[in-house]
Amino acid sequence: MNVGEVFNKETFLSKVASSLGRERRTSPIDRPSWKHNPQYKVFEGLTQEELVNVFVQQCTRIHTDVETTTVTELNKTLSMVMNKYEVKSIVSWDDPRFREYEVDHYYEEATASGIDVHIWNSGEGEENIKIAERADVGITFSDMTLAESATVVLLSGNGKGRSVSLLPKYYVAIIPKSTIVPRMTQAATKIHQLEQDKGDVPSCVNFISGPSNSADIEMNLVVGVHGPIKVTYIIVMDK
Repeated sequence: MNVGEVFNKETFLSKVASSLGRERRTSPIDRPSWKHNPQYKVFEGLTQEELVNVFVQQCTRIHTDVETTTVTELNKTLSMVMNKYEVKSIVSWDDPRFREYEVDHYYEEATASGIDVHIWNSGEGEENIKIAERADVGITFSDMTLAESATVVLLSGNGKGRSVSLLPKYYVAIIPKSTIVPRMTQAATKIHQLEQDKGDVPSCVNFISGPSNSADIEMNLVVGVHGPIKVTYIIVMDK
C-alpha cells in the first residue's frame, strides 16, 4: 500500500450517510456567514511594534525568556544564550532560514569550539530522534507567532523534525518579527490559506507556548515536566 492511498472511500461515506438516515451529500455546502466575528477584533489595529510588546509581556507569564536582536546581531545573541545554558550539543532544523539569516556561520563556529551540532537529516530516520533526546538544546525558526499567548507555531516538513522542539533539555525559537500576528485566529486563517493555495497542509502543526507546565489537584505548578525545562525566544527585527 502506498502512503496516503485511500481504499473504499465511497462505500464508507455512503454507509455513514445511511446510518444517519439520509442521502449522501456530494455537492459542496455553503460556508456560514456570521454577522459578528469578535475573534478578529482582538488587538485589531495594533502596529507590528505593539504586537511585539504584547508578545514580550506575555512571555513573563509563561516562564519564557525573550531576547530581542537584529539580523546582524543574531549570531552573537545565539552565542550568549548557548553560553547561558552551558550547551555542549545542539540539534537544529534543516531550514533555509538558517542560511538566510547566516545562523549556519554560527554553527560552524560552534563546531570549531567543540559543540556538537546536528542538523536534522530526513535520510537518517530514527537516528535524528535519538540525537534530539541527547541534545542540550533544540533550535528552530517560528513559522507563525501569536502575540496574545506568546506561542510559536511550527509547521512540520522535510528537515523540520518535531523532536527538535520537544526532546532536548532546552528549546530556542528564532522568531522573525514579521511572523508575529495577533492570535490563533490569524494563524488558523493562514493555515486555511495554505490548504487553499497548495491543496494540503503540513502533517503536523505544533503550537508551543514556553516550557511544559503541569499542576496537580492542588494547583501547584511545576514547569518543564515533560519537555524542555527552559525556553528562550529570540525575536529578530527583520523589518
